[in-house]
This record gives sequence, structure tokens and C-alpha cells, in this order.
Amino acid sequence: MLEQLHGLWHWLSSSDSGMKGPLVWAIPLLLAMMVLEALVSALTRDGHYDARDLLANLGIGMGNAVANLVWSPLALAMNGLVYAHTPLRMPVDAVWAWVLLFFLEDLCYYVSHRAEHGLRILWASHQVHHSSERFNLSIGVRTPWLHGAFLWVFWVPLALLGFSPLMIVTQQGLSMVWQFFSHTGHVGRLGPLEHLLSTPSNHRVHHARNPEYLDRNFGGVLILWDRLFGTYIPEQASPDYGLPGTPRSYNPFILVLRVWGALLRDTARAPSWRRRLRCLVGPP
Repeated sequence: MLEQLHGLWHWLSSSDSGMKGPLVWAIPLLLAMMVLEALVSALTRDGHYDARDLLANLGIGMGNAVANLVWSPLALAMNGLVYAHTPLRMPVDAVWAWVLLFFLEDLCYYVSHRAEHGLRILWASHQVHHSSERFNLSIGVRTPWLHGAFLWVFWVPLALLGFSPLMIVTQQGLSMVWQFFSHTGHVGRLGPLEHLLSTPSNHRVHHARNPEYLDRNFGGVLILWDRLFGTYIPEQASPDYGLPGTPRSYNPFILVLRVWGALLRDTARAPSWRRRLRCLVGPP
């Protein structure tokens, strides 16, 4: 089993991996689009970017990259463990299997994302993604450092159904490319696509703190799950971004870890184990 996991990790890390190609070329493309958007914002003075906020986002993104050196092997190992013990196998060379994986992986993302907003221990990590009062492509790299310790649980059912860990991580990577591009204020509504995809307009709603927008539009690539489970709302009023009580800080460590102190303090002070559990898994 350890040899299998080592082989999987080596395959993901190798420069000649067929899967890695599209995801590797996507990285400089994403960075180039971020730079282009920042330049347009600076030239037009549209207020979408703030230099200090941009640097904070990049710092948080680099911290996430370091954290993923731990969390990615963990997720791969857990999916590999489940995959090794399930009798089911999805064919890697069948189009129908990839289409099915696309929908199921997006459903897993929806469930995990909704849980991040509903469980305090997950929100303590996820909140940093929402704490900026700006909305631009750099928010796409303003990603938590600790959520990788928990979120792999939501994708394990895919391995149980017979999708290999490599298929799962490939689809996750492709989905994240789309999600990165949904973090922009420069793209308006996209007509009929608003009914199908998590477009920039739909995702702006998710990042807004307007009362009518709270806990809406959780979708990653598709907006179908929000429509199906009653969490969808179209963008109407102008979004107001950020979180109440967020400190005026651009220090990545403060922004990422600020909520964990309150969570740990409240849990330690709780008078019973039931109350401690509620502190962890109750609503934020």
C-alpha cells in the first residue's frame, strides 16, 4: 500500500505526467490574468484592488502552498486507502466516468463548502477567504492554511465509488481553475450561463455580507446544486464584501489564525464535553 501511494505521489509530482500538463500551464496563465486585472484596475482606478490587500492575498496564498505539502499527501493517502479496499473500479479511459466524476466532484465541493459555513471549526479556517473587502482574482489565492486537515473527508466517497485518487485530484485541479476565474468584479452577468455555472456574478453574491446574500451560492463550477437545495440567489443589489469584526490588518498570520484563538478559548472554557463539542461543530 505504501508503495502504491508513493507511486501515486511521484506520478503527480513528475514533470512528464500527462495529467499535470494542463494544470501546470494553468498556473502561469492564472498569474498572468491576475497581473493583467490588477493593471487594468490601477489604470481605471475602479477600486477593485488595494496594494496592501494584494500583498496579503499573495502571502496567504504562499502559506497555503506550504501547508499543502502536508495536506495534499494526507488527502491522497486517505483516498488511496479507501480506493485500495473498495471492490468498485471506474475506468480511467471512459468518457462517461469522467463526466460522472465531474458532477459528483462538484457535489462534494458544494457539500464541503456549505459545511465550511455551517460548522465553526471549519469556518475558523475558511473565514480568511471571505475577510477581504475587495473582490478580484487575487482572492482566488487567499486560501486557508488548515482546512486541508479536514476537507479530504468530503471527497472520500468518490474513492469509495471506485474513482482512483489520481482521477479525483485531477478533477479537483480542473475545477479549481474555473473557481479562480470566478473571483472577479470585471465580468458582468453571462446570460443563460448564470442558470448553470458558478459565474463571477453568482460568486460575488457568495462573498458579499449583504444580509440577503449570506450563505448563498456555494457552488464550485456548477450552480445547479444551489438551485436544487435552495441556496441560490441572483446578484441584484451591489455586493458589500468582507466580514463584520475583521481586524484592519494585512498580516497573513493574523488574518488566517485570528478566529482560531476565540474558538480554542471558548472550547476550553466550556463547562461540559457537550458544550465543547457544540463550540467545535455548532454554527459560527
